[in-house]
Amino acid sequence: MPPRLDEYFLAAEVAPEQMDALWAQGWRHFGVYFFRYSRLQNHTVLPLRVRLARYSPSQSQRRILKRNRDLQFRLQPAFVNAQVEALFERHKQRFSQNIPESIYNFVSRRPARIPCRCHSLTLHHQGRLVGISYLDEGAQATSSVYQCFDPAYARRSLGILMILYAIRYSLERGKAFYYPGYVYQEPSEYDYKKRLGALEYFDWKGNWLNYQAGLSATPQPALTKPSSEGALE
Repeated sequence: MPPRLDEYFLAAEVAPEQMDALWAQGWRHFGVYFFRYSRLQNHTVLPLRVRLARYSPSQSQRRILKRNRDLQFRLQPAFVNAQVEALFERHKQRFSQNIPESIYNFVSRRPARIPCRCHSLTLHHQGRLVGISYLDEGAQATSSVYQCFDPAYARRSLGILMILYAIRYSLERGKAFYYPGYVYQEPSEYDYKKRLGALEYFDWKGNWLNYQAGLSATPQPALTKPSSEGALE
């Protein structure tokens, strides 16, 4: 049983090396609110990271990339505009409870630099914004903060596609790790992250261990998403 942690702090300016250190200790952030917690209800939280030197795309991941070759991918300093807010409104229709009020629940008003360097990875189809992901960049690692997509494109697996583009960018930048966020040891809606490959998980005791599919856990009821994790893809 991991130690029970539930901690937070506020920070508006964090250096790249400090971000690396925080991610390595299981911290996440939404805007200037930094948090980490090891339990949620009866579920065990597992921070995950991809060790990029060992990563290679799976056959299913290659199929997702191929299926979406007609989408235009763009990388730019993180931003929010009217198109993004409209996309967020469409995206949150997917949820029936703990529905987030605003995209600013997840990013700051100046997301490109507060609290750290951040990029927007966007997907367009025929000129229409259909997906956006916010990717933090540290000195040796990157971390996905939040992403959303148009529900009309749900069958295209855009959530996974944006993760694959984030991994590709991280490799191109020579990073050591990519952090996709929290999952739960028990079954949940975030289990797609457990299939990324080259994964490690944090044991809340200072150690990153190789993640093996089916990591033992006592079965629990399906997890109800907390508001802070509301639409994390």
